[in-house]
Amino acid sequence: MSRQRRERQAERAAPAGPDRALRLVEAVLWAGVVALFVIRVVPQARAAVGWGAAGQRAPGVTFAMLDGTDLPLARLKGQVVLVNFWATWCPPCRAEMPGLESVYEAKHGAGFTVVGVSLDDKTPPQVAAFLRDHGIAYPVAMGTSEAVAAFGGVSSLPTSYLIDRDGRVRYTVHGMFEGVALRAAVDRLLAEHG
Repeated sequence: MSRQRRERQAERAAPAGPDRALRLVEAVLWAGVVALFVIRVVPQARAAVGWGAAGQRAPGVTFAMLDGTDLPLARLKGQVVLVNFWATWCPPCRAEMPGLESVYEAKHGAGFTVVGVSLDDKTPPQVAAFLRDHGIAYPVAMGTSEAVAAFGGVSSLPTSYLIDRDGRVRYTVHGMFEGVALRAAVDRLLAEHG
């Protein structure tokens, strides 16, 4: 083998420093994309198609509703329930709300409900005004430390818990729960005992 040919092969086998650094950065970025996909998309897909539904009992929590009434979660047994922790200052929360409202409107008569749990520092009238301004009609409660603790803590907003008719938490979604995935999951859970 000629010397020139060996040198060319060596150059291809060991890229220059800047090229190697760029490839490392690219690999790290792709790893981040894959991690984001796994963290954000896979839980929604699991809910939509029914993969790995654990079925842990929903906590015995009572929500303080915006209208001043108390709503024990146990009172909703027999319905499919989405408990959605959110805040008015959270852009992903605001972005997901129209999808939640759409599924609520379409499926409420079939036995589905949403309980939004606001983790705002605002007053109930301020949160109610926000909901009116954004056309949100599903029931909303003011979050309490007890409600957050009952669900094991909420580390990010939005966070949603989809509960079946038997009162079991079947799916947890951290981040936006897309309306299409929610609708498929709700349809499947409603059909289980329908």
